[in-house]
Order: sequence, then structure tokens, then C-alpha cells
Amino acid sequence: MSLEFSTKAGTLALLKDRLQSARIAPLMYFTVAEWKTARADCLARAVSMLGTSPWIVRSSCLFEDGREQSNAGAFLSLLDIRQEGLENAIEQVIAAYGNSVGADEVLIQPMLQNVVRSGVAFSHDPNTCAPYRVINWLEGANTVAVTGGLGGRIWQQAALSPVEPPVDLVGVIALLDELLALFGGVPVDCEFAVAADSEGEELLWLLQVRPLILPSPPESETVQAERLQRIQDKVVRGMQPHPLLIGRRTVYGVMPDWNPAEIIGVRPKPLALSLYRDLVTDAIWAYQRHNYGYRNLRSFPLMPHFFGLPYIDVRLSFNSFIPADLDEDLAGRLVDHYIDRLLAEPTLHDKMEFEIVFSCYTLDLPQRLERLAEAGFSKSEREAIADSLRRLTNRIVHTKDGLWREDAAKLDRLNARREELLNSSIDPLERIYWLLEDAKRYGTLPFAGLARAGFIAVQMLRSLVAVGVFSEADYDAFFAGISTVSGQLARDRATLDKDAFLKHYGHLRPGTYDILSPRYDEAPDLYFDWERRLSTPEPVKPFSITLPQMRELVKLLEAHQLQPDPVGLFDFLQAGIELRELAKFHFTHNLSDALILMAECGAQWGFSREDMAYCDIAVFKELHVAATDPIDVLSRSIEQGKARYRETLAVSLPPLIARPEDVWAFECPEIAANYITQKQATGAVVGCEEREALAGAIVCIASADPGFDWLFAYPIAGLITAWGGANSHMAIRAGEQGLPAVIGVGEVLFRRWSGAQRLYLDCAGRRVEILD
Repeated sequence: MSLEFSTKAGTLALLKDRLQSARIAPLMYFTVAEWKTARADCLARAVSMLGTSPWIVRSSCLFEDGREQSNAGAFLSLLDIRQEGLENAIEQVIAAYGNSVGADEVLIQPMLQNVVRSGVAFSHDPNTCAPYRVINWLEGANTVAVTGGLGGRIWQQAALSPVEPPVDLVGVIALLDELLALFGGVPVDCEFAVAADSEGEELLWLLQVRPLILPSPPESETVQAERLQRIQDKVVRGMQPHPLLIGRRTVYGVMPDWNPAEIIGVRPKPLALSLYRDLVTDAIWAYQRHNYGYRNLRSFPLMPHFFGLPYIDVRLSFNSFIPADLDEDLAGRLVDHYIDRLLAEPTLHDKMEFEIVFSCYTLDLPQRLERLAEAGFSKSEREAIADSLRRLTNRIVHTKDGLWREDAAKLDRLNARREELLNSSIDPLERIYWLLEDAKRYGTLPFAGLARAGFIAVQMLRSLVAVGVFSEADYDAFFAGISTVSGQLARDRATLDKDAFLKHYGHLRPGTYDILSPRYDEAPDLYFDWERRLSTPEPVKPFSITLPQMRELVKLLEAHQLQPDPVGLFDFLQAGIELRELAKFHFTHNLSDALILMAECGAQWGFSREDMAYCDIAVFKELHVAATDPIDVLSRSIEQGKARYRETLAVSLPPLIARPEDVWAFECPEIAANYITQKQATGAVVGCEEREALAGAIVCIASADPGFDWLFAYPIAGLITAWGGANSHMAIRAGEQGLPAVIGVGEVLFRRWSGAQRLYLDCAGRRVEILD
């Protein structure tokens, strides 16, 4: 017969002689009514039952640890209480109950000594309700560090995982399993500590257990295990050698290359996922990379997904950064070296192109290539790689015939055709089809090329710092001197009236691929305070190079046999960064208009926007070419999408899958964040929805695409994102604005910092300090 939860004290007392996997410290408790009528007796019993102090005086209120609500942390517990302070501590705990009833309790226990680690553990993922054992812990003596919000390490493993947890956590997993058995499978949330005894042996102590309040019923452990086995099988197949690819194996990540975590999120709904695949990662990415002189990866989808969780196939990405004319054997060894380096330093998975891959020629390339010598690459092989990259880079950055110029010209064609389509009399389904086809041919295709130019520009700028032509201040000044379309948005917000502003920028939406995210012109008051007049931003101060820098740069360009002169190079550097953002602005206009039409079609056939978020974009292609019942076709797609998305929500995977076993169990990594500018900022922490509190605040956003540029119309002090790379949109925008920002901090740090009240950002010192 299973046990039933009661109060904190009652549940611990119930378990004290039954629990096998952990110990429970001696305990003594009494009701508030008993305290009011027999205070002296309560104090005497505490001393006689618990021995010498120090003690912990804990709340055990009827409103805690219930089946309907936990109120975890809502009441008071006092640590290190001595006998002379016991009465006052009890009074404080009771006072914290507010209008206490007589049946509320106070729990007293001895303080544990020699604690080496402590934390909280869940039998199920509190966010997804899936049967994952989740352990959040910190090393050290502070038993309230994790519950007090100080972060810590996180281990997560499936309920039926064949993978053994770290040896320090084996006992905690066993404790969770035993608690589930004792309470009849009711999901549990517990607090634990590990303390060393007099002989140094580590003992596990249960401090508290309560029912875990989940928003929906937990999923079957067997169903989950079957799903994870399918994912593991897919990963095993993907990690095998491939006859058309170089490199022995692969790795999967959510942030490399086209960075799905930043653009569509780690759990996108089916429409957003299928749109991103169609517009970019199924074909466009490889087509344009091949155009720019890299290996031909056409027909290889870059972004597989595991029950809806999108990942980048890193071997494909590394293959696509190899110049097409590089020797096959040398290229294969280079890809294997890249993968080995990533596995050795997984925190680089959002900085691969800056820290791992050699994708273009830069002024410090010969020095950077020296690290290949340690991996067994000969001098002649390193020179061959440099020569190949030099030829590729010269073709891309050529002053007159650079490939980026041709791509920039396609944007005008995109805009002209969009106006023709929107002003025509063709039906909505045909407009959707052609808006998206044009978005690929004249939008994401040139954008992919201009993004490549933008990456090369940033790498070239970094190399100017590395070889001593630029200082870090020069680097920041260059970015402050560029003028992207996003920077213009902030200036236009201050000078244009509402109608004129929305006519130009109204198509933008946070979550570019998300039909549920309103456009600026659909919900203008959601994003902007139109009553408040903004001061006009300072005009952009163009960066100017000094004469000594110019002379040094002439010598370097000649020595490295790079074709552009300094003027041509700086023209490319500025254009590469600015045009990348402009291309994004224009192709997202097509996408945004298509999403509006999809929503209108859905409403016509009786489907809400929420429904439409679950359909697949392939449905609209089918409706365009086939004479069929749209309601039937859409409803089946939506129904299938909702079923798939329920599975998406039930799966948790690490941001980097390095081995098939990672599917079952993993430690959430702390990612090496990207610090933008050399500035500092201090401010209150707010989310982007807190519009009234944005001024002077540090804004935390999980992921931020161009649709979040409305934020820069407010005088925010700093920015933190969970996802995003060193050359992501928000990194470029923050650099342009001179805004201190920490981009791509990962889930663990983001959870810690976004939950703080105040933060201090020190981008030069590469640190963030909680000021609560």
C-alpha cells in the first residue's frame, strides 16, 4: 500500500523508519496550537530529543507540500540556531505564516555537519512533465545554495536510461526511484544533502520531499523510452561514415552554423520548423556555399530533427567550409580534426567558425594554422590550406567582381516582385507559394551569400586586432560606425510618425518564423509607446583609419597576396556586415506577408492561428497545385502536427550530442558566452514584455531575431540572450549600438541570470555579477 503525503514534518516522520536509500535527521515537531498552550514543554522536548545545537528551525505549514500546490520556499526556515535563540526562531517561523491556523507545524532538526554537496532532485522534468530524473546540485557546505537560486550543475536522465549517472549522483537517482515506489508513482520533488562522517564516508540525507505539481499528467516511462531509442538509432546511423562525405563521424548541435536554437528555438512548432527547413536548411544553405567556392553539399539537409527538436549536423557544416579545390585526403583529415577539437572543447559549439574552422583567409591565418602542426599537419599541408583559402577569399571580396555584389543586387528584384504579387489579383494560395519561392530565390539565397561575406568581414576585422593594426577600441569603433537597417529603425522611430514608421517596419515580428507572434503593424502598442517622444539618436560617426594604420595595412595585404587595397577592403568590411542585415530585413518581409496570408486562409476555413502553427508548410504547396478539399488537408496536417508537438515537448536533449548515449542522460553544460563591446552596465533585470521597466534595465531574452529590434527604441542598459553566436543578429546590433551584451549564455546561466533582480555586466572582464 502506497504512502500519502502530509506536512513537511509529517512526511519526513512517515519515511524515517521506511527509507532505505537515504537517511533522515532526527526530528521534533509540534503544532502552532501546542506552542501557544505549552511553549516551555515544546522547548524542553526539542532539547531532550535533538541533543546539542546548532539546529535548523523549519516551516511545516498546511499550505506547503500539498497535492494541489507546493508553495516551495514561500515560508521561513532558519539555520544554525543555538539553544538561547530557539524560542525567538520559532516565533519568527510562525510569524511568517501570517494568519496561521493551530494545525500548522514547526519542525526542528539538527544541522548537518561536514556537508560536501547538496541540491534538489525531481522525478519528472517540471517543465515538460516527462519522466526524467533531474538533479540540480552544488558542491560545498551551503545546503540552501540551490534553493536560494545560486544555480549549480544540472544532470538529467531518462527514467529507464541504460546510462549510469555520475558516481556522486547514483544515490540520488536511487532515492528518487524509492520515493516513487513508496508514494505509488506520484511525481516527487526532494531536497538532499551529502555529508561526510567521521571516517570520511559520504552519506546521503533526505531533507525534504513533496509531491511535484505538474501542469499535466506525466507520460509513461515506457513510451518515453521507446521514443528515445528511436532517436538513439537515428543518431547511430548519422554518425556512421558516408560515401559522399569526408570525416569519420559527426556531432549534432543546436547552435552551430545556421543556429536553429536562436532562430526558431529549441522546440519550434511544426509550421516554424518546416518553414525554416524549406527556406534555408534543406537546400539553400548548401547551394549558396557551393557558389562561394566551398565543397558541393547540395541535396544534404543540414538540419535533422529528433521528434521536432532541430539540430545541425556538424560534419555537414564542416564539410561545407572546406574549399572545393582542396585535396580530398587533406580535406578529410581537416574535418576529422575539426570534430576532434569540438569534442575536446564543446563550449565552442556556437563559435566554430571563429575558433575551430578555417573558412577564409585572414591576416593572422598563418599564425592560427600553426595549431594544426600539433595535430600532425605538415608545413606543406598548412601552406596548401592557406593557398586554397586565399584563392577563395580573393574571389569573394574582389573589389569589382566580388560575389557579394551580385547577391546584393538580387534584393531589389525580391522587393519588386513582392509588390507585383501583393498588388495582383491572384488567389491567396498562389501568393503564398510565390512569396516563399521568391523568398528562397531572391531572399535567403543571396542572404546566405551575404551572411558568408559578413562572417568573413568580422573575421578579417578580428585579424586586424590580432596583428596589431587595430586596438580593441578600434574594433568597437568600427562597429559603432556601421549603419544597418536595424540601426536605422531606432533613428526612424524617433523621427517618423506612427503610420510612416509602420509602413516601413510593420512586417517585422519577434520570432520571424512564428505565426503566433504579432507583426509590428498588427500590434503596434504592444511594442512601442507612441505617446513618448524619443530623442533622436546621435548620428553614426563613420570610422576612419589613421595614416600609419593605412601604411601597415598596405604592407600586410601585399605580403599576404590579398587582392583588395585598403579602401576596397574597408568597403567590403562595411558592406558585408550592413548588407547581411539588409538582406534579412527584406526576405523576412516575404515570409511575414506569407504568414499573414496563411492565417487569413486558416480563418476562412475555420482554423485559428494557434491551429495553423501546427500545420506543415508542405500543405500550402499541395493546396496550390492540387484540386482538393483545403479543410480536410489542413485539419489532417494540424492534427498530425499537434500529436508530433506533444512528443516534442516530452523530449529533452543536450545542446550538443557527441555520442548516441547522450540521448538518454547528460549534464547541462555552461556555454562560453559571447561578450559584446568592452563596456559595463548595472541595472534591474527585466523580460522584454515589461515595456514600462525597460529604460535603464538589463533585458533577458531566450533568443532574439530581427523582430526584437523594437527593443533598441528604448534606452536599455544591457542585453542577455540564452542563444546566439558571436556573429548573430543581436551580437551585431549590440556592437553597432555600443550596448554591453552577453549573447548565447546557454540555458543554465540564462536561468540563473534572468531570475536575478539586478546584474552587473562587465564585458571587458567577461563576467556577470548578481547584485541581489
